[in-house]
Amino acid sequence: MKLYRVLAVTKRIFSDMRNDRRTIGLILFAPILAMTVFGLAFSGDVEDVNIIVVNHDEGFTVPGGNLTSLSDEIISNLDDETVNLQYMDNEDEALEKVKNGDAYAVITFPDKFTEDVYKAAGNPNSSETTDITIKADESIVNVKNAIYGTLADALTTTMDENGLKSPININEDPVYGKDAEFIDFFVPGIMAFVVYLLTTLLTLLSFVGERVSGTLERILATPVTEGEIVAGYGIAFSIVGTIQATILLLVGILAFDIIIVGNVLLAFLAIVLLAIVCQSLGILLSSLANRVEQAIQFIPFVVLPAFLLSGIFWPIEAIPQWLRPLSYLVPPTYAVDASRAVMLKGWGLDMVWIDIVALILFAIVFLAIAIWSLKRKKG
Repeated sequence: MKLYRVLAVTKRIFSDMRNDRRTIGLILFAPILAMTVFGLAFSGDVEDVNIIVVNHDEGFTVPGGNLTSLSDEIISNLDDETVNLQYMDNEDEALEKVKNGDAYAVITFPDKFTEDVYKAAGNPNSSETTDITIKADESIVNVKNAIYGTLADALTTTMDENGLKSPININEDPVYGKDAEFIDFFVPGIMAFVVYLLTTLLTLLSFVGERVSGTLERILATPVTEGEIVAGYGIAFSIVGTIQATILLLVGILAFDIIIVGNVLLAFLAIVLLAIVCQSLGILLSSLANRVEQAIQFIPFVVLPAFLLSGIFWPIEAIPQWLRPLSYLVPPTYAVDASRAVMLKGWGLDMVWIDIVALILFAIVFLAIAIWSLKRKKG
């Protein structure tokens, strides 16, 4: 092995890099993007969770003291960065908001809550407890843990401030996601993510390969139109996406015993629509690449934004608030939301239609632009 020959090869590689701005950009900016995405995704705390409080407690006049309301103190000690509090008097109406997805939980304080706590605390031989009832959407485990965590902290702080031993029991009554674990939250997200990633990249690499080999030009020289090419790709990769989602779902059921409450076909519809959107995105990206190596450079910029913004691995509530609006510009967000709501909550089309319409609109717009890009290349 001759050192000068090795160095000559090294020099040639760097010379090629210098002449390719995409490669330089990948080397310099991809690590920054990756570290930023992973840092934001895994360092964030769940914030701004909508919680409804139904407080029937009228307080209690402590002997020799003033009127005291432990429920009000507990509420004031709830972390206002984690939860957004709303107040209602009717528990049934509040529960409807949780069922409709407008809130994550209802916390109910019973009548004579403060009085019962003081009476139980004043009798060391008493085994009685006072219940706080929380009816929550527990389908997103991270959000559930944040809700129960901030309530437990507020209880501990309040009882310590009043010098009381806590006889309070938190009575859990899940609205959705009973006994759900992280894998139940994870599988619908990973289904959408795998379809998004593979469909986009397979279309991108396939189109670039056909363009480099001249196959695409020969096809366009035939009576086959640009719209027919895009439609053909859409059908093919919709089938591929459905097969991938089916395999992932079967693995989730057989290996991890995941929860499926709703109609899984509706969840598949969202995944199929996402596959159509992604194949159109792959065609669009292919118009920016002249060879396969350049197409591969798009991978970090395709994967990382979806990883952070779509709620695939981490709930949107844990994304920094200033980034959350961008989540709704990323198509996988809607597929993840729809499939997760169907599988974990049992929601039907009447509840997830907004996600379905959003995916259809993305598909129409991306398909139109993909057809236009092919016509522009042909021209």
